[in-house]
Amino acid sequence: MKEFDTIPPALMAAFSQLLRPLVRMLLHFNITYPVLSKLLKSIYVEVAERDLPISGKQQSDSRITFLTGVHRKDVRRLRQQPTEAAADPTSATLGAQLVARWTGLPEFMGQDGHPKPLPRLSQDTAKPSFEALVQTQSKDIRARVVLDEWLRLGVVHVDEHDQVWLNTEAFVPDSGLDEKSYFMGRNLHDHIAACAHNITHAGPPMLERSVYYDSLTDDDIAELETVSKEIGMQALQLINRKAMALQHRSDGKPNAARRMNFGLYFFHAPDDAHHEAETNNDENSA
Repeated sequence: MKEFDTIPPALMAAFSQLLRPLVRMLLHFNITYPVLSKLLKSIYVEVAERDLPISGKQQSDSRITFLTGVHRKDVRRLRQQPTEAAADPTSATLGAQLVARWTGLPEFMGQDGHPKPLPRLSQDTAKPSFEALVQTQSKDIRARVVLDEWLRLGVVHVDEHDQVWLNTEAFVPDSGLDEKSYFMGRNLHDHIAACAHNITHAGPPMLERSVYYDSLTDDDIAELETVSKEIGMQALQLINRKAMALQHRSDGKPNAARRMNFGLYFFHAPDDAHHEAETNNDENSA
């Protein structure tokens, strides 16, 4: 029996496809197969122990070995190691919350529905300012610290009138590997988790949709990307405002213990079939 005979071919094809860009990125950062293999081994043990228990029975090393294929000695060693949770970058988590407020609270938005530029400081505490925005989320962090970090990340810029402008209506740092890595991990985790939920029939399907077209020109891609950004940001802002209102309404309720994530993406690349045909033509003409 071949190793993959019992696994649906369509599923293996999907796994191969989704792993390719991941492996490409790993190689970009010089993360080799042995390093990834070590990480995967620990995650296999962690998921089997945490997510696949038998009701009323204690999870054993032997059962985890049976589920994962990881050697029992490694299972025992990994289960005895303390689990170190990766700390979320403060600039990312606080930054996302502040931008959500800047784009969701009426006092920080203009009549056009977009976040308005804020004076860095305000002599009148009743008027909106960048300092007041930061204080809506944290009294312990100075607005100057947040501003300096956001300027470094390219999230905002300050004009000649000392007004702070939001560069994009979402927390998307231009630089900062820690911040970008945090959002990549969170967003891809939730997207893949939604797909896994749907394909394993774990319950009512979660929203996971996309629009796909090929045979497009560069000009077509540019036009579609512009439209996608415009209507995508409108959708994100609408969900942001609705979620903020609901969170405020549910504040203090004992059953307010669930999280959600709604996102969007736009990707473009050469059409594989077209690219392959061009390559073959080049080879035939050589």
